[in-house]
Amino acid sequence: IYNEDMAFLGVLPPDIQPHATTHIAEMIALIAALIERGHAYAAQGHVLFHVPSFPAYGGLSGRSRDDQIAGARVEVSPFKKDPADFVLWKPSADDQPGWDSPWGRGRPGWHIECSAMAEKHLGLPFDIHGGGADLKFPHHENEIAQSCCAHGHENDLSAFAKYWVHNGFVTVEGEKMSKSLGNTVLAHDLVQNHAGETLRLALLSAHYRQPLDWTEHGIQQAKKYLDRLYQILRLSADLPADDSVALPSSVMEALCDDLNMPMVLAAINDLTRDEKDKAVLKSRLLKIGALLGILQQDPAQWLGYAAATDGGADAAAIEARLAQRQAAKKDRNFALADQIRKELEAQGIIIEDTANGPVWRRVG
Repeated sequence: IYNEDMAFLGVLPPDIQPHATTHIAEMIALIAALIERGHAYAAQGHVLFHVPSFPAYGGLSGRSRDDQIAGARVEVSPFKKDPADFVLWKPSADDQPGWDSPWGRGRPGWHIECSAMAEKHLGLPFDIHGGGADLKFPHHENEIAQSCCAHGHENDLSAFAKYWVHNGFVTVEGEKMSKSLGNTVLAHDLVQNHAGETLRLALLSAHYRQPLDWTEHGIQQAKKYLDRLYQILRLSADLPADDSVALPSSVMEALCDDLNMPMVLAAINDLTRDEKDKAVLKSRLLKIGALLGILQQDPAQWLGYAAATDGGADAAAIEARLAQRQAAKKDRNFALADQIRKELEAQGIIIEDTANGPVWRRVG
């Protein structure tokens, strides 16, 4: 379901989707290396990472020693050498999942799986590590500690990942998203009622490091923004697209500025206002769209104009009402013409009067 929803949003599938349960051997080997290097110890069926053995711990989040203990979300058990120490392996009861290990039957802690799978499939160091801001501590700090200390890179945090990309928190209509408030929003529900590109642009509208307030208004604004760009493409349908036309430098500069999407959207607005050559504008919009994963649909289909040419009884009935509206306007019966327009709008049909006569499109 997740993969289907992500595909709907235009997200390419990952090359690898490893399962933690198929990497137990790699986790055990990593834990053994940490014990051997003096960064972990076994106690009462548990294996714990000894945080004081890694002075650089906290370098990602910038948390102080007291903050680390307060925010670690770990039990202060009597067998711990230090309150900040975290679990690498813990014993499993008979009714719990478990695997044999040098420390008895048990299962891995919360963090070790990520270090083991990243090392196996990406190699160390890998380029970019992503995640929510809430994972920076303790999860990401612990990943760094495990991977760096297991391989003798205690003084080089970048020996695990070179760059960290933490997205901001999400609120819904100004409130924290939580089960207790009943305002949890799932992509799987949103895709039932909105186009993938609309949701994609709404998600991209804020800078990824900043909080994102998910609102119905924001979704509608994203739809209007895309409609405007698709209208430009529809009106230039007969013009050739030139692949040799370069992307606007302002767009690339914004993307290179820590993926500054608000600045990208502003640059697109400037482009649509300032570029007078319609063929160049079309070419640049298509290039930008390919880069951002938007403007990938047929403009007439996206905007609803295609419904007028698809035929069928419904289209015929709408054309008949349009003819009645034209006749009413000719007879200067503007009240009837306005009534017909409102009737069609209630059905999701928008009428646009042009120099060549009225055209209609279906929205929603």
